[in-house]
Amino acid sequence: MNVEFILAQTNFFRGLGAESRRALAEIAMPRYARRRETLFREGDDGAALYLLNRGRVQLIKRGFGGKNVVIKTVRAGETFAEVVLFERTRYPVTATALADSHLFLFPRRDFRALLRRDDFRDDFIAMLLRRQRYLAEQIVERASANVETRLLRFLEELYGDTPAVRVDLTKKAVAAAIGTTPETLSRLLRRLAKRRRLIWRGSTLIRRMR
Repeated sequence: MNVEFILAQTNFFRGLGAESRRALAEIAMPRYARRRETLFREGDDGAALYLLNRGRVQLIKRGFGGKNVVIKTVRAGETFAEVVLFERTRYPVTATALADSHLFLFPRRDFRALLRRDDFRDDFIAMLLRRQRYLAEQIVERASANVETRLLRFLEELYGDTPAVRVDLTKKAVAAAIGTTPETLSRLLRRLAKRRRLIWRGSTLIRRMR
């Protein structure tokens, strides 16, 4: 498996020079996770930064009253747990695989050693700033869009424009990812089916029917 090539295709690392990607590939540790397997829990020692190569991972945080809040659904090509490199020594969220997944771990100790190199550090900080701006834009968009818009955008991000796809997420997971309840999502799906906009039967999703 060509780890350098995979790094070059990811949103987070593609801006790095070839030498920096080579150095990252040397410290990368492959990891496989089964569906519903927990990668780490909120409060665990923050041992590594993660890159999702294949599959789906959901990041969840405990809210007030013990209620779980979905922070993000990570897609292939995205990184997560960057915060343990600088701000915290423990994971601020719980990460769970929503599907069978393949990941790479970058141990915090080894990554911080790379950050002592001026060229690598400058590349990495520039990418981190771009990432933070993207997340801020996503939060604003999520807060302002209605549930239907959030659902359609979420599905398009995951599956593109393909009219019929096999869904590897539960409806409960999708509801959490777009910030609504399963009941609200069910009502929305019924309305969309009547309009022949979207039909979700079992694991098959058919969209944009006329």
